[in-house]
Amino acid sequence: MKKVAFYTLGCKVNQYETNAMIERFIRENYEIVDFEELSDIYVINTCTVTNMSDRKSRQIIRRVKQINPNSILVVTGCYAQVASKELEKIEEIDLIVGNTEKKDIVNIVENYKKDISSKYEISDINNQKEFVDFGTTTYTEKTRAVIKVQDGCNNFCSYCIIPYAKGRVRSRKVESVIDEIKSIAQKGIQEVVITGIHVASYGLDFKDKNIRLIDLLEEINKVEGIKRIRLGSLEPNIITDEFVERLKKVDKICDHFHLSLQSGCTETLKRMNRKYTTGDFEKVVERLRNAFPNVALTTDIIVGFPAETEEEFNITYEYLKRIKFYKMHVFKYSQRKGTRAAVMPNQVDGNHKEERSHKLIELSNKNEEEFLDRYIGKEVYVLFEQKEGEYIKGHTSNYLIVKVNSEKLENRMVKVKIETREGDELIGEAVQQNCNKTEIEM
Repeated sequence: MKKVAFYTLGCKVNQYETNAMIERFIRENYEIVDFEELSDIYVINTCTVTNMSDRKSRQIIRRVKQINPNSILVVTGCYAQVASKELEKIEEIDLIVGNTEKKDIVNIVENYKKDISSKYEISDINNQKEFVDFGTTTYTEKTRAVIKVQDGCNNFCSYCIIPYAKGRVRSRKVESVIDEIKSIAQKGIQEVVITGIHVASYGLDFKDKNIRLIDLLEEINKVEGIKRIRLGSLEPNIITDEFVERLKKVDKICDHFHLSLQSGCTETLKRMNRKYTTGDFEKVVERLRNAFPNVALTTDIIVGFPAETEEEFNITYEYLKRIKFYKMHVFKYSQRKGTRAAVMPNQVDGNHKEERSHKLIELSNKNEEEFLDRYIGKEVYVLFEQKEGEYIKGHTSNYLIVKVNSEKLENRMVKVKIETREGDELIGEAVQQNCNKTEIEM
């Protein structure tokens, strides 16, 4: 039996697309093996969001021929899309496949076997006007399934290469999304994660301009068997009064929202080409906290963006102290070749980035501890996922990790009384099993 192995870097969209490619190889009678095993074909689905991502991709590429010198090495994903000329200099690579061509990967590999001169299959991503639909694909993370509903981005933030790697906004048809989710529900999976490159732009490309993300969520909410709908990262501009009023009525929606902020200083946001001010963002936070009493808000922050002064960073720090996110993912700015920010003057030195990053991580840890401590003595509903030693672990609707000492609770909704906290995890005792509710008022 022919063997193929995969290695995936980057985001949930890449993970989803890897799974879709795996299913295509399985249908053609390939055996899927671990990446460290001997395989006929190795497929590396790359990421290019930072220079570090590129470096990691190159490291993985160079490992393959050490495992099997006679294998076919296929490199695809965002790094392949934007830097094919750079990759073709790496002699270990046999075949470079663009993002749009992933859906045809098996045919491309089979054709390469017949004609090894056909080394590149990459089209101009900017010419791709329609969503590339992989059909019914089940990519699961333990007991939840990830659903890709959108691709591409029109925003062109000054630090980001993704619009060049993924092209313009393309949205998946509502009917296709619902078909996949119904298929997932029939397999007993109760939670779906709605993801894409820029989910907030869902529907922007449709001729029917009345179909947007909230319309899709309302349709997903009707699917029997699904108990939770979790959203991937959102741009704050989508969180209008109307959006929140309708979202409150989507009773399966999870009260955890990851909002991309990037900086707490409006002047820095302008240089980043973000389309909002810190004042706009604060109103978004207020809307969500008023609508969802137990909401957990998380965000991304970049420190050391070009020309970020000490004063601008202090403005960010004080802003974040006031907003009090549950968690912050803090990134030190890294120059990304091909973006406007990479050639901006007044690049910030590494020591300042390190100091600022450390300060924000400390603040994030403090916020997280305070948020979790509020739950001690409370009852929450948990969808359990997997065993971990003597415990079984799962998540609340607002994405808090909860563990109980119990057996056979996987993929079951359980009411738990929280007794204590251990690091970033809550520990409790199951008080009611087979619950239908997805959230509880504190």
